[in-house]
Amino acid sequence: MLIYTSTIASRLQYIAEFLGKEIVGNPLELTSDINYFQHYEGAKINYSISRISGAEFWLKPHPLLFENKISEQPIECFDSNGQKAFFKTEGNFSFDIFAASFYLLSRYEEYLPHKKDMYGRYAHENSLAFREGFLSLPLVNLWLKEFINSVQSKFPNLELQTSQFVFLPTYDIDIAWSFKHKGWWRGLGRSIQCLVAFNWKQFSERVRVLKGKQKDPFDTYGWLHHLHQQYDLKPYYFFLLAETTSRYDKNISPRQKALQDLISDHLIRYPIAIHPSWRSGDDHSLLKKEIEILQGLSGNKVVSSRQHYIRFTLPSTFRRLIDHGIQFDFSMGYGSTNGFRASVASPFYWYDLENETRTELMLFPFCFMDANSFYEQRYSAQQALEEMQGYYRTVKLLNGTFIMIWHNHFLGTDPLYAGWKNVYEQFISETSRR
Repeated sequence: MLIYTSTIASRLQYIAEFLGKEIVGNPLELTSDINYFQHYEGAKINYSISRISGAEFWLKPHPLLFENKISEQPIECFDSNGQKAFFKTEGNFSFDIFAASFYLLSRYEEYLPHKKDMYGRYAHENSLAFREGFLSLPLVNLWLKEFINSVQSKFPNLELQTSQFVFLPTYDIDIAWSFKHKGWWRGLGRSIQCLVAFNWKQFSERVRVLKGKQKDPFDTYGWLHHLHQQYDLKPYYFFLLAETTSRYDKNISPRQKALQDLISDHLIRYPIAIHPSWRSGDDHSLLKKEIEILQGLSGNKVVSSRQHYIRFTLPSTFRRLIDHGIQFDFSMGYGSTNGFRASVASPFYWYDLENETRTELMLFPFCFMDANSFYEQRYSAQQALEEMQGYYRTVKLLNGTFIMIWHNHFLGTDPLYAGWKNVYEQFISETSRR
C-alpha cells in the first residue's frame, strides 16, 4: 500500500509504520513523488489537501503530523460508525485516522500541562479517553477495523496480513512473602501489631508459617507453575529488587538467598524482568544497580521492565530505560484504573515526542490489573472476573494482545483477597478452552 504526501514528516513515518504492520504486516510506503503515485497500480492513499485522481483513497490530513511542536490541540469528538472519533476531515474516511492514532499512541496529552494524582503520576481523569468515555476500549484497533473495510471497498484485491491474538499473563513480585524471610526486626514489629490489635488469628498463623507448619499466604508460586503447565501459558514475571525497604518498596532484600532462589526457579521456566523500585524514580542511580543485580542473578541481559506502581513520567522515564538497555516495557496502562491508556491493544514502539523520533523501546500495553480492580475500583472478585472477561472478548475479537497484571499475594490465602484466586483460575480455565 502506497501513501502520497507532500511532506514526509517523522510523525507520519512513525504512524505509517505502525498502521502498516497492523494492516499488511509491513510499514506503509510513503512517497512525495506525485508522478510515481499516479502511476502506482496497487492500493494507494492520497494523504494531501486535495484529490489527485479518482483511483485513490483520499484522506485530507489534519496538521498534527506535519508539526514539530507540542501544543494544546482543539479536539471535538463525534460518532463515526458507532465509535468515538476526532480530527474530522474530508475524503473517503470521516476523520484523520493517522493523526488521531498518533495523538493517542504518542500519549501527546501527557506532554501538556496536567494534574498529577496522589502518587505524582499522570492522572487518568486528565485523559481524553476518560473524559469521552472510551478508556475501556482499544479504540485504535477498532478504528483500524473500520478503516480496513473502507480501503478494501476501494481496493478489493488488497492483501491483508491478519494479526494473531495473543494472551499474555504477567505477574509483579513486589511482596514475595507475607511472613517469611522478613528478618527478626520486621517480624517482631508485625507480631507486636497483631498482639496490640488482639488479632490472635493472624498472630497464630504467623507463628505456624515461621515454624514451617503452614505455607506462607503469599506463596502461590507452585500453584501458578501448575496452572501454566496445565494450560500451556507463557507468562512474564517482574521482580522488585530494591536493596532497602521503604513505604512503597516492601520486598525482601535481593541479597537474601530466598529471593535469589525464587528468581532462579522462575528463570528456568519463564521470561523474567526488572520491576524498578519506587525509589529508583527519585534516585536514578538505583535503576542501574537493580538491573545489574537481576543480571547477576540470572546470568542474562535484562531487556524488559515494568515500573512499580506504574510510576513513570514522559519522556524522562522511558529515556532512562533505553539508556540502561531496556528494549521492552510493560508499563503502558494506569495504576489508578483499568483500561487502555494508549487506546490500543497492540505492542508499539515509543515515540519520543520532544525529540521527534521513533525509538527502539517497544511498549506492551496492559488493560487489567488486580490492584486497580480491588483498591481503586472497589470491585468484588466476581466483578473483577466479569471485567477481565469483557476486556478479553474485545481484544480477542480484534486479534490484539491481551495483557493483564496479577500479584502473587492476590492469589494466595490471605483473607483480604478471599475469592480472587478462584476467579483467576476460573478465567484461565474458561479462556484456555476457547
